[in-house]
Amino acid sequence: MTWTEVLEPIKNSGYFKQLWQQVEQEYASEKCFPPKEQIFRAIELTAFDDVEVVIIGQDPYHNDDQANGLCFSVSDKVSAPPSLKNIFKELQDDLGIVKTTNELDSWARQGVLLLNATLTVRAHSPNSHKDLGWEQFTDYVIRQISEKKDYVVFVLWGAFAQKKEILIDTSRHDIIKSAHPSPFSVHRGFFGSRPFSRINAYLEEHGKKTIGW
Repeated sequence: MTWTEVLEPIKNSGYFKQLWQQVEQEYASEKCFPPKEQIFRAIELTAFDDVEVVIIGQDPYHNDDQANGLCFSVSDKVSAPPSLKNIFKELQDDLGIVKTTNELDSWARQGVLLLNATLTVRAHSPNSHKDLGWEQFTDYVIRQISEKKDYVVFVLWGAFAQKKEILIDTSRHDIIKSAHPSPFSVHRGFFGSRPFSRINAYLEEHGKKTIGW
């Protein structure tokens, strides 16, 4: 299946048309992130049939040149934010891999859907678009993956992402949960959680190609 087929019912709904109208008004009147052409970049880089892992974030980074349409990822024009630094530290501790780019495109192209629950944000105003209605759309995306695919790993870092567990059929998919990689919670169970090796072990166990982190 393609994303076009999967998303057709919701994109043709009155709800989505109203949401998109609000988004266009925000982008016309305020500085917003990511750039408009990158709002749906997560699903553009990771085809529906290729989704093997879903990492759920809350909303895009809100400072200049950061958000690029993939959760936790930033442009190489800027330094890695604290959460991303902690993700890379855990990756190094887990698999010995040292990341040399802050952009996570290579993960996305291998089947890691890097999905924020809210896909846009007003500049310098975190969570400012949480009430636009994006979560109805992204919850739909999560449900469709759960219903139409098998053996996907859903990565839920922190309390916000863990609320999405109710959308996932845990008899068909794996869920990896821990504290969020933010400096405020990273020592409460994110460090030492070894998510990257656990994801690859699950994929391997189900005859799937592992991710080259």
